[in-house]
Amino acid sequence: MKKHILFIDPLDKLVPKKDSSLQLALTLKEMGKEVYLLFEKDFYFANHKNPEFDCYNFRGSFVQDSPYIDNFILEDSQKVALDEDTILHMRIDPPFDTRYLRYLWMLKALKTKYKVNVLNDPEGILIHNEKMICYESQESVPTYVGSSSEGVLSFVEYLKSEGESELSPALILKPVDLFQGIGVVKVEEGHTEEEFLKIFDEKRKEFKGSVVVQPYLKEVEQGEIRAIFFAGKELGSILKTPPKGKFLANIAQGAVFEEVELSHEVKAECMRYANELMEIGVPWVAFDILGGKVQEANLTCPGLLVEVSSALGENLAIPIVNGLDEIYK
Repeated sequence: MKKHILFIDPLDKLVPKKDSSLQLALTLKEMGKEVYLLFEKDFYFANHKNPEFDCYNFRGSFVQDSPYIDNFILEDSQKVALDEDTILHMRIDPPFDTRYLRYLWMLKALKTKYKVNVLNDPEGILIHNEKMICYESQESVPTYVGSSSEGVLSFVEYLKSEGESELSPALILKPVDLFQGIGVVKVEEGHTEEEFLKIFDEKRKEFKGSVVVQPYLKEVEQGEIRAIFFAGKELGSILKTPPKGKFLANIAQGAVFEEVELSHEVKAECMRYANELMEIGVPWVAFDILGGKVQEANLTCPGLLVEVSSALGENLAIPIVNGLDEIYK
């Protein structure tokens, strides 16, 4: 039987009640799997012998008839050897910074030298930025990524011509590699070139380089979809609706959610991405969809599993565990 090690952030950085990784960990334990937690302070690579990590046992329970976690208690650590019967779950949250990159390099080395199974595959994460993978599609929202003032002004002129308006369109500026709406700013319609370039330059400095610029889609006021896929199949989707007068559909910032059914066209697009990612060892992906367009493919540490499970009335970690048994026979 495979043993599972979840490589996660410190518990004090998580919200245990609704954390996707802890939901998966408890579900694995309830389904009779051998499972441990691994923290950054105990993670390493060494090439002289098979590594043995200090991993933690735990216990906990779910709220009755709910995917939300009632209690979660960390217990003593023990030495756990890594080998080809290990599934090491990469569940460290972004940002995708130098720290994160180092961990991916180390995970790749563990996979190559010691045949450890890593989910999602570190090489798949390395070569696919969660936003850029979607921007490459012809079906994507018009998007600019870069730090060139000349280039971004040309992009804004394109948006004006497409909208057949003399007014400058409302725009969204955001980072390429952050998460949970961090760094996102809206530039209101009718701004001057000088006003826009000032904000663009501030963001360029803040992000230390490239800025994502897109037209503001008013559809976000009616909500953004999060769709979770595993092994090429949709597990469930929710519509996240921001508070009135806001444009960030982030549950941590007050958005509400409910179950939603994907349109045939959007589901087909998600399936295409999901199957392509499966081929490079990335079976777990969560798509963000706005205005009928796939905006982001979350594959570093897909979240909102608890919320989607709650909306559907079932623990979606169970089909993930079953899917793992099928993938890693």
